[in-house]
Amino acid sequence: MTSVAAPPVDFGSAELRAGTTRVVVVPALGGKIVSLEIGGREWLWRSRAHASRPADGASYDAVGDTGGIDECFPTVAPCVLPSNVARYGGLALPDHGELWSQPSTFALETREDGMFASCAWQGRRMAYRFVRGITVRASAQVEMRYAVTNEGRVPLPFVWSARAVFPLGKDTRVVLADGTRARVWSARGIAIGGPGAEIRWPRVVAREKMLDLSLPDAVARAYTYTVYADGARAAIAQEGARLEVAMEGAPTACMSVAVDKPAWSAFRRAARRVSLAPSIGAPASLTEAMGPWHAAASVEPGATLEWMVTWRSAA
Repeated sequence: MTSVAAPPVDFGSAELRAGTTRVVVVPALGGKIVSLEIGGREWLWRSRAHASRPADGASYDAVGDTGGIDECFPTVAPCVLPSNVARYGGLALPDHGELWSQPSTFALETREDGMFASCAWQGRRMAYRFVRGITVRASAQVEMRYAVTNEGRVPLPFVWSARAVFPLGKDTRVVLADGTRARVWSARGIAIGGPGAEIRWPRVVAREKMLDLSLPDAVARAYTYTVYADGARAAIAQEGARLEVAMEGAPTACMSVAVDKPAWSAFRRAARRVSLAPSIGAPASLTEAMGPWHAAASVEPGATLEWMVTWRSAA
């Protein structure tokens, strides 16, 4: 089992447990999930750095990038919306969206089928209500149901990701169906193409060398990348265990895969991480999703879009 820091008690946390399945949520930190125990092990990576309460518009990298699972909406990367977008043209959206930097409302209850908790947020720059409900089941399964309601009078464009961060070990494996199309959002230290380049998971030729992206520790000594892969299913395998994730009901569903393997340093403990993020729309920037990628999602005025993400342990 991977060792992680305890939840940030300064802000309070809520625990959902059913059998050996356990989720810990911190409502005051944007509903961040700081623990995900499924199948007898803790899965999430979490920084040992002290968490601080973020301000609206703060840099996610500076104060929010502490691991766990964060909800990113209505964008992931900071961006300015095109001038021709109804009502929201020219609007600047912050790093990793609006949800992580504001406290969520919170409700917890015990149901016949497991423990349930809900978090809700109101849009600050755009007119919407975002709700996430979590059900923890004793059958080694966690269900997350989402609903976003457009409370405005014009269509609501968005991209969304539930960014789950895992420790990167020597045997870590990222599982997608062989041949799945993936598009590059960013890459450094690895020659897999520039933004928008298409690859077929998991093998890619880089500088005349065949790389297997499903085994991230073996790819290169130090590198980072983020790709968006088609499809609504993925898995991560570590230390003989496997965690699967699947989406239902999501339009333009995809999986964001990101690896951060920094160079070794004698002066600091570098974080080796892999992120798997169920996503709607691509890439991370809503502006680019509405532009060259043609992969943004939208909710009509007064309408509600619902979808579900399931995390479960598999042999």
